[in-house]
This record gives sequence, C-alpha cells and structure tokens, in this order.
Amino acid sequence: MKSRDTSTPRPTSPKEWEAVIAAAPGKDRPLTAKEKMQWDDAVIVQGGGYQAVRAAVAAKRRSGDRGPQRAPTKQLVSVRYSPEVLNFFKSSGAGWQRRMDEALKQWVASHSKPARAAGD
Repeated sequence: MKSRDTSTPRPTSPKEWEAVIAAAPGKDRPLTAKEKMQWDDAVIVQGGGYQAVRAAVAAKRRSGDRGPQRAPTKQLVSVRYSPEVLNFFKSSGAGWQRRMDEALKQWVASHSKPARAAGD
C-alpha cells in the first residue's frame, strides 16, 4: 500500500470540528461525483485492524473488481530493442515506455497509406 501525505492540518477546536462535520456529506448534502467515486472504490472492514484491511483489499483484487479502465487496455508483449534505442528513451527519465509508444504511434501514422474510397 502506498502511504499518503498526512501533513493536512487537523481541526484542533470544537468550532473547527463542527465546520468539518457541517461540510461533510449526509442528510443536508449529497455526495459529489468525486466523493461517490471514492466511496464506490472503498473497502469497508469492521474490526480486525491492519491485517483485516489487507485481507479485504487482497480479496477485492482477486475478485477482479477493478472498475472501468480510463484508457483502452494495452497488450503485453515481449520485444527486443537495440541498446541505443533503449538508452535513448530511458535516459529521458520516468515515462519512457509511454514516450516510446507515442513515437511508434507517430511512425505508424506517418507510414500508413490513406484508405481508398469504395470503387477506386
């Protein structure tokens, strides 16, 4: 599990806590789309502590309940590239595989023959 930044200041006075509670969704305010999406992805565990949460998250992953993909699924393949090509893309830092994919897409687009119209 990735840790999150916990440097967000927490309320210290009863007045601040009341403001936080008033801003929370409930009877007076429905969930926003972002909040609903977060709750839809939530794993709820009653009791058991850390181990129970880990087990519930693992069970959710095994069930295949990943939710909708943001982009079309890519295909996993094994490809061999020359060291020069790999060094070029890897030297540009993180995201080198995405940049390589974009470069290949540009090459395909520039080398694709235009589609012929029916009857040509």
